Amino acid sequence: MSRDELAVMNGNKCILQLRGVRPFLSDKYDLTQHPNFKYTADFDKKYTFDIEKYLNRRMKLK
Repeated sequence: MSRDELAVMNGNKCILQLRGVRPFLSDKYDLTQHPNFKYTADFDKKYTFDIEKYLNRRMKLK
């Protein structure tokens, strides 16, 4: 595909490039249908990872 074709590619499609296999066009997986979607930050903001909080906590442990 050219850059122009990639720019206007359908949003429900993706190009997968796996080792040992030629790149191919595939449908995107709907993450909201996954059984563990309820544990993601997209479902509930309490699962959002706060890097600042994590780094500050690690710096205090000695």
